[in-house]
Parts: sequence; C-alpha cells; structure tokens
Amino acid sequence: MTKDQIVLMQQSWNRVLPIKNEVGIIFYRKLFEAAPQVRYLFKDDVSAQAGKLVTMLGYIVTKLNRMDELLPEVKKLGERHQQFGAEPAHYELVGQCLIATLEEGLGENWTPEIRDAWITAYNTLKNVMIVAQS
Repeated sequence: MTKDQIVLMQQSWNRVLPIKNEVGIIFYRKLFEAAPQVRYLFKDDVSAQAGKLVTMLGYIVTKLNRMDELLPEVKKLGERHQQFGAEPAHYELVGQCLIATLEEGLGENWTPEIRDAWITAYNTLKNVMIVAQS
C-alpha cells in the first residue's frame, strides 16, 4: 500500500462514519444475499456483529500507517475466524461484499482510486488471515 492509498482510505472512512450503523447492516445483507450458505455462522440478529465489523474496520484504517503493529493483530483475527468456522474461500466473497458496501455507502464519493486502495488493503490483510488459518 502506498501512503496515498492509506490517505484515500482514511478520508473515505471518515465519510462512512456518519452512516456506520447502516454500513454494517448493508454489508451483512449483501453477504447473506450472495452466500446464504454462510448465514448459519451468525446469530439471527446481526446488529451487534455489524457494529463489531465497523469498529474493527475503523481500527484497521487507523493502523494502516503502522503495519508492523497491525499485521500481528490481523493474524490473530484470522485465527479467531477459523474457530468461528470461516474458511479461506469465504474471504473472497467477504471482500466483494465489503467493496460493494463501501461503494453503496459512499455513493458519489466513491472513485476508482478509493476502490483500488480498499482492494489493495483488503487483499493484503486477507492473505495474512488465510495464512494464519493454515
């Protein structure tokens, strides 16, 4: 990730914050529509999980300038997700739903550069989580 990409992510995340509760719910709606077979991994009411997702995303965005601190935490996150039943194949779908959610949430503020920044970051972190599950 470049410094410019980190700045783009942080700026776009600041635009998400006012609608963070809706963004979490939108993400899970998109995920369950795309992959109803993973619904069993979550409680019926995903409101609390949506809040946790948004909180974690916010934390990650603030730590992007300190990858040496962030990557060990992401590794632990991958280990926890394995305990919850997440499989490496799930990560691609999650990434697609995350990008679609951010695009919907940011609307006209969504740009190809912001998209590329989020995809680059997600792929980096996804790979760390998958390796942690090996």
